[in-house]
Amino acid sequence: MTPVIMDAVMYLRFVHDVPVDGLNARQGFLAAAYLLNRNIALDDSFKRSLAEHISWFEDNLTQPDRFNRSKSKGAWRRNTKGLSWFRSSATDHIDRAIALNGLLAQRGIVIATLRTDRIGYVVYQDDYQVVAEPFADTPR
Repeated sequence: MTPVIMDAVMYLRFVHDVPVDGLNARQGFLAAAYLLNRNIALDDSFKRSLAEHISWFEDNLTQPDRFNRSKSKGAWRRNTKGLSWFRSSATDHIDRAIALNGLLAQRGIVIATLRTDRIGYVVYQDDYQVVAEPFADTPR
């Protein structure tokens, strides 16, 4: 009998080179998109396209209610440690992220794709994403 080889669950995170305050990690692509969207010097067509992508994520991706493991009183005020990752099965979200990353690249914002099966201690999850406090060897 041949053993069944299970594929490891893979997670993806899209980041740019701006560090997250208080955390040894880089900001995600949506932070870059929001920052760029505030730029009043963008032409109308580009700004509309950018806003459309941002709006799609606002409508189709739940904002996690937790970004750290602590359940103690006042934990929401502490620096968060959790990083957001897409499940590899969230193909519509990943496709939309790749399209948005293409727009960001047009304005010189380079987005890197991180892939891992070791995201850390899970603090939130839904069908499309997982928030986890990273292990020491988790890419950031």
